[in-house]
Amino acid sequence: MQHDAIIVGGGFAGLAAATYLARARRRVRVLDTGRPRNRFAEESHGFLGQDGSDPLKILAAAREQLLAYPTVKLIEAEAKTARVLDKAFAVGLADGDEIEARKLILAFGLRDELPDLPGLKARWGTTVLHCPYCHGIEFSDQELGVLYSSPLSVHQASLIADWGPTTLYLNGAELADADAAALAARQVKVEPAPVAGLIGERSALSAIELEDGRRCSTAALYVAPRSFFNSPLAEHLGAEIDEGPLGPMVRTDADKMTSVPGLFAAGDIARMPHSISWAVADGVTAGTSAHRALVFG
Repeated sequence: MQHDAIIVGGGFAGLAAATYLARARRRVRVLDTGRPRNRFAEESHGFLGQDGSDPLKILAAAREQLLAYPTVKLIEAEAKTARVLDKAFAVGLADGDEIEARKLILAFGLRDELPDLPGLKARWGTTVLHCPYCHGIEFSDQELGVLYSSPLSVHQASLIADWGPTTLYLNGAELADADAAALAARQVKVEPAPVAGLIGERSALSAIELEDGRRCSTAALYVAPRSFFNSPLAEHLGAEIDEGPLGPMVRTDADKMTSVPGLFAAGDIARMPHSISWAVADGVTAGTSAHRALVFG
């Protein structure tokens, strides 16, 4: 067997899993495409000891520290296929090579499908945001907006009202009476008109432009986009997948093992909600669980 464990994905969850396996002196191969989900954000907040740091710099330091362990190899490669062997796994790479390991950890992350509105994608990660805990206090007491995408947006708007005066932009959707009452109780304004686009200099946001020509002053717009797996490997391996509120999630137990014995999943693909801190914690769980499975499995 070439490796004790293969980790597909070199983001926060994957590197955390690899670090703990490396410290257990196990042979680990990490496959990474270099496109972390939060690469659009210049700063990451809420991660203990790294508040306000560039997430790409955090990852670069983590990779450097990981590679100090002699049993780890990290390569820039895309895992294209995966199959279950007898008490092991084989992963096929884009270059046609195939590597094998006794355990496999999926941490390939998600991609976000953003609403198709002029000016929105260019501001993703700066003034168009998802998580108020990650990027909320920086816009304190300014005019904030939430773009309706599902009933979950009502919950999102009610929560974000703690950071500043908030407007829920229905963008032509209809609102249930109970939801309207809940928003009113939180002093969230509701704008029913369809949204035409976002206005502002470069990545800054100054206003939401409505199709009727009005412009509503807004410093940050929160969205809850649908998310999808960056890789089909979980499906290829027959892992059970649940439909979460914003997209698919690989089903795992408390040890981050999937429905396939010896196959683990960590990070955004296997949990809701998402953050760097949770991804790292899940990676630690997957890494230590995989090590125990190597010893006792």
